[in-house]
Amino acid sequence: MTTSIIAGASGLVGTNILQQLCAQKKKVIALSRRPLANLPSHASELIIDFDGLIKDGILPTCDHVFICLGTTIKIAGSQEQFRQVDFEYCLGVAKKASAAGAKTISLISSIGADSSSKNFYLKTKGELEEAIQKLGFTSVNIFRPSFLIGNGGRPRTLLEHVVMKIAKIMDVFFMGSARKYRSVDGALLAKTMISKKYAKPGINYYFFDDLLT
Repeated sequence: MTTSIIAGASGLVGTNILQQLCAQKKKVIALSRRPLANLPSHASELIIDFDGLIKDGILPTCDHVFICLGTTIKIAGSQEQFRQVDFEYCLGVAKKASAAGAKTISLISSIGADSSSKNFYLKTKGELEEAIQKLGFTSVNIFRPSFLIGNGGRPRTLLEHVVMKIAKIMDVFFMGSARKYRSVDGALLAKTMISKKYAKPGINYYFFDDLLT
């Protein structure tokens, strides 16, 4: 049986991937800094310190890794702390997963990711994409969603719930080539990521119109 590792298993998309894989009775290992609430019965949990893992840690043998780890500059507190999570930790987990046998990887990036962007967020996402592509995975699946909505992960503030509702209303205005900017439900993104787990070899990009319904 193949084994998948999820980095960011407590977040919006990671939680949904964990639940959906376990519903399929797949072998999955959830990486987390602290014990997860309501851990599915078919899942294993690995409590880690990301700094320690990157420095001299190892991961269990695996076939695939989902990189769903991420934060915001507001939550992180600074650009430096944001980059540590969204670049250093993500890249570090990818390297450790590769060393543990993973041949395929699925990464949540962002629409507009570009290593040459003047926007710090998009630049960081673009640099991560490029760094992961150099690690030698057989298949690299890069998902570039716009604004993420839905249930799962940390509790949302009232303002965030309001913003999510506004995003759904604004979606109707994004047509044609602008459809890729429509909001993306975390559960739907998780379903698509699982379905594309063993996509064709090479670098594969996925946008709004590639999501499963």
